[in-house]
Amino acid sequence: MPHTTIRLAGQRRNTLTNGPANEPGEQPEDGTGTGTTGSRADGLLDGFARIRRDFDLPGGFPASVLEEAGQAAGAALTPGEDRTELPFVTIDPPGSMDLDQALCIEKRPDGYRVWYAIADVAAFVRPGGAVDLEARTRGETVYLPDSRVPLHPTVLSEGAASLLPGQTRPAALWCVDLDSDGETVGVDLRRAMVRSRDRLDYETVQAAVDTGTAEGTLKLLAEVGPLLLALERARGGVTLPTPEQEVVPDGDGYVVEFRASLPCEAWNAQISLLTGMSAAQLMLDAGVGVLRILPEAGPQDLAKVRRVAAALGVPWPDGASYGEVVHGLDPKIPGHAAFLHESTILLRGAAYASFNGSPPAHAAHAAVAAPYAHVTAPLRRLVDRYATEVCLAVAAGEPVPERVEEALVVLPEQMAVSGRRAAGVERACVDLVEAAVLRHRVGDLFDAVVIDVDEGKPGGQVQVTEPAVIARCDGDRLPLGERVRVRLTRAEPGTREVRFTLA
Repeated sequence: MPHTTIRLAGQRRNTLTNGPANEPGEQPEDGTGTGTTGSRADGLLDGFARIRRDFDLPGGFPASVLEEAGQAAGAALTPGEDRTELPFVTIDPPGSMDLDQALCIEKRPDGYRVWYAIADVAAFVRPGGAVDLEARTRGETVYLPDSRVPLHPTVLSEGAASLLPGQTRPAALWCVDLDSDGETVGVDLRRAMVRSRDRLDYETVQAAVDTGTAEGTLKLLAEVGPLLLALERARGGVTLPTPEQEVVPDGDGYVVEFRASLPCEAWNAQISLLTGMSAAQLMLDAGVGVLRILPEAGPQDLAKVRRVAAALGVPWPDGASYGEVVHGLDPKIPGHAAFLHESTILLRGAAYASFNGSPPAHAAHAAVAAPYAHVTAPLRRLVDRYATEVCLAVAAGEPVPERVEEALVVLPEQMAVSGRRAAGVERACVDLVEAAVLRHRVGDLFDAVVIDVDEGKPGGQVQVTEPAVIARCDGDRLPLGERVRVRLTRAEPGTREVRFTLA
């Protein structure tokens, strides 16, 4: 199965932002349309349990961790600065409780002021304590359709540390001033107490903008977001215009669907990107920190993708960047969908790079087209807490705490291990549900689009729209980027395998 972007319904989006489920250039998305075929949960719960065993996911928290977390929930370190007057809101998938970020945007005479409050997890976690050590073994929250394996006990991640509405919480408070074009002209960061006014979801926000009823932060988000997207395109950044493949509940079972993102999700993602770029620059200026990096594609890969574009009729004007090319594509067009899938070879190899002294030789994130750091999801991702601690120290003109410097040495490998595990779990869950959805349809014919072919040998990958499945297809000379009819030859939930052949 391809490495498609997956969002398990009900999960928090665990990317560089609280927006799209994928980080630019990481776990590239595939798919168009929607799927509606369901599968009963019978057997799937056992399948999810087997996935937890296969990937050696931790179970419940040890008693010592729960005890320490419970004590910390009632005794967090509180900063002296009070910014509870700022009308923050959170924007997340419906039902989310682990709220990392709260947003407030104000108009300035010559631009905008973006306030971004990030849950101050370090206010609750004692260095070297039971909660800290357990979080280091987990790395990040892992989501399955029927459950999640959280980074922190929920008394913190969905309670005392979460930026829930109406609750006063400690936060790392970013203040980023933008000019009228969206360019950054000033950055400030400090600890402060904040209070979110409302917990919103993307559909509600988009509806308010579309109907002209958006006010305050939501109205300004619809102004600032497009400005930041335009700057991203200008600097060569990449946002893939493709839907997510997600597992969602359906009665007593689950379905796999392709879901297109709303415009407000991209705007919200840009606020988090803005913060991550600001954090990276703070750390680079100070000569200490941890970055999220993605190398530029090599000339051979770039030449291959240009050949694919030419073969599929995707225009690539002279001098245009990859980001500019994909910006104008429509994933509903078969050739465009195939190109988006094939071209993700240019966006592979994301990693973390820590430094204390000389910065990494390659400090940029190719899809962001700038240096970038993870700092906006500390409830769900370990590295964000440490990167935020570095930034807070630098912004205050203080030395980075020794315990944080020590952690930077091992963080890249810890996050690499946990990231591979989380991605593997997500892919396995989708594979399982795809196989369960199709298990009684072996022999049936489906309409599909060929989105990948194996060079020099038969076979490739096809994308079926109804139901929403991406799977291996056997056959000679599969026509890349074209619509085909395929026959289902295998759908085995036990092995999580789906396979088609060209009809």
